[in-house]
Amino acid sequence: MIKKITAAFVVLLLFVGCGKDDGVYIPNILVNYRISEAEFSIKAKSGILLVPNFGVAGLMIIKVAPGNYVAFDQCSSVNPDQRCKVVPDDNLITATDPCSGAKFLLLDGSPQKAPAVRYLKVYRTSIGSDGLINVSN
Repeated sequence: MIKKITAAFVVLLLFVGCGKDDGVYIPNILVNYRISEAEFSIKAKSGILLVPNFGVAGLMIIKVAPGNYVAFDQCSSVNPDQRCKVVPDDNLITATDPCSGAKFLLLDGSPQKAPAVRYLKVYRTSIGSDGLINVSN
């Protein structure tokens, strides 16, 4: 009986341990970016502002509703060591990794098309009493 339980346990471990996880994640890089809502409105294209030189591969700040913003790192979660930048699609709902073809939802960064399985790296956003949009981690 103990041999059967042990054998079943070993088989279970083999199945659990066989999942593909390359262990490569988007690195944590300090981000502290601020922009006024007025400046965002001027610089953003269709409610999406791409900010180079912040985070790993640049920031993508999206206005999802009046006074409500989300921000992601542009670095794709597919092979992040390549630092491939996701680009907003014409539909303004998804973004595509041009290196792998993976797609991500711009509301929450969730993977929408293989080979993506991980979310985009999300940053905290808030609007201060001074009217500035604050993006940080």
